[in-house]
Amino acid sequence: MLKKILSGKSCAECRLCCIFDRYDIWETPVFNEEIMNRIKQLRPGTEFVTKDGGYIFKADNIGADQLFSCPALTETGCILGDDKPFDCRIWPYRIMEVGGRRAITIASICDELYNRPLSQLVGFLKEGLAEAIFSYADAHPEIVKPYYEGYPVLLFENAKL
Repeated sequence: MLKKILSGKSCAECRLCCIFDRYDIWETPVFNEEIMNRIKQLRPGTEFVTKDGGYIFKADNIGADQLFSCPALTETGCILGDDKPFDCRIWPYRIMEVGGRRAITIASICDELYNRPLSQLVGFLKEGLAEAIFSYADAHPEIVKPYYEGYPVLLFENAKL
């Protein structure tokens, strides 16, 4: 979804969005049943827990200095290719609930996009990506995360929740 402004090569080399510590484990992507089963097939032993109609990786007891890598991550990138979950396809954009409204925010961890002009980030959303994100969230409300401090809000949805 973001290939127009974010190169796949940059993502494959960076992979920061696929590695979590205990403070950002809430950021793990939400998977549908089909993708969850595909990961289980490719990586037997991977465990999931349900989350509001979707699935997230089970990552219990992460210590203060430990990291959890997405089981779909390999040395060359994601084993899912272009079939990544929606959360991953729109990264570093996030959809969050802010004061009773859905908003599209951006994660600061993605240097390639975070350091771009705000006008470019919002402009890309207005070219159709925002509509796609809000439409997907209508059908899959489990991807809407509570607002997390430090995520700049780029665009609010017009309607209240």
